[in-house]
Amino acid sequence: MKKFKHIAGITLLLALTGGGIWLNSLLPIITGYAAKNLASAVFVSGREASEVEALDLNFSFIRYTGNTVDSVNKTVTSRFLWASSTAAWREGYGVTLLRGATADELRTQKYPLQIQTPASERPLPEGDSAVSARMAYVGDAFMKGRAYGGHPFAFVVRHRGGAVCERYDEGITPQTRLLSWSMAKSFTNAVVGAMAQDSLVDINAPTGIAQWQEDGRKDITLNDLMQMQSGLEWNEDYGARSDVNLMLHCTEDMGLYAINKPLQQKPGTRWYYSSGSTNIVMRCLRDKFPTRREFLSYIDRRLYTPLDIRDAVFEEDMSGTPVGSSYLYLTARGFARFGQMYLDDGCVGGERILPEGWVAYTATPASDSRGAYGSFFWLNRMDYNDIPSWTEREGSKPDRLPDAPSDVFYCNGHDGQRVYIIPSKELVVAVLSYSPKPDGVIDFNALLRDVIEAVDN
Repeated sequence: MKKFKHIAGITLLLALTGGGIWLNSLLPIITGYAAKNLASAVFVSGREASEVEALDLNFSFIRYTGNTVDSVNKTVTSRFLWASSTAAWREGYGVTLLRGATADELRTQKYPLQIQTPASERPLPEGDSAVSARMAYVGDAFMKGRAYGGHPFAFVVRHRGGAVCERYDEGITPQTRLLSWSMAKSFTNAVVGAMAQDSLVDINAPTGIAQWQEDGRKDITLNDLMQMQSGLEWNEDYGARSDVNLMLHCTEDMGLYAINKPLQQKPGTRWYYSSGSTNIVMRCLRDKFPTRREFLSYIDRRLYTPLDIRDAVFEEDMSGTPVGSSYLYLTARGFARFGQMYLDDGCVGGERILPEGWVAYTATPASDSRGAYGSFFWLNRMDYNDIPSWTEREGSKPDRLPDAPSDVFYCNGHDGQRVYIIPSKELVVAVLSYSPKPDGVIDFNALLRDVIEAVDN
């Protein structure tokens, strides 16, 4: 009996020790997520902290964090059990989750470009009044009646270039910069496209990343990364210690974290959704410029300025690289302008921003994606009978849009952010929202169906 109790005691001690180690490994993710997202919502989007905590942060362990918002020093510190994380706002840069340096150390890096304010946001050109009248019901039903589910913040529809619907939730205005989540990947596609237009990159050439030159990774191209077919090991299931969580919340250099992953498959042969791939691409692009100032100036000159986006915030990691996978803040009009550039074949006001054929390339299915993914954009070309067979091995699933045309391609953020481009209907539909799985998901198929019906009738 004594021996049994001794063994049981040891077993219990080991279980408690193992559980403590496991929980301790999660704390930087729990506190980091809360601090970073609350700080960005308050200091970049201008939202109320209490509203963000009640809506965006009200899930899993995140809801139990204790958050301190310092409006003077513009930091948020989040605590859970014995751990804490701090995120700091800097003018121009937005919010950075502090890893390996203090806020004061980070703030010695001044933003090198002129700061634009949200008040400079300009209206979109007006669309056809008859279409606007028909679209009013859809906009009101979505924003006021919550008829399509979720919690929408902003909704903008452009038809033939003109705005035919624009709606905002209480507390959100045309000047409010809102989080992209993974729609930032599509913007990274545009940065690559502009650089390809200027002969600064070749998407079909090996990346030349130094860490890859001694093994099969040396053959990986930007195209492989952009089509999510790099072959690198990755876990995007958003489980406790998945790669995406570790990258976003525990590392100083997100691109380097992904670069250091080993090769699992031959490049270009296996599709798997990876936020790490986008941060590798963004790191490669940044490295084409001698200084941060020159890189940021390039993005401003080649994309923001022609798109009339005056107040973008593309947040960086601690290494000074924009987080291409996740952290772009634009107004709803800014996202709609971005979508219009793709509808107009990569041109803005008659000026070619992206190479001829770039949009067609972007909307061409990656070979192993089953028609669901192009180049940092999602597609609507899959067999809908095949969607139930998608497993966590793919890392993410496409929207189910059986009532939308097959030529739809779109930017997709995991919490309900979308920009749909529908060439056959001359439509751009921008949605900024909070749409958590599984119970708060927006019915995007019904929304697009009704938008298209309003245009067609």
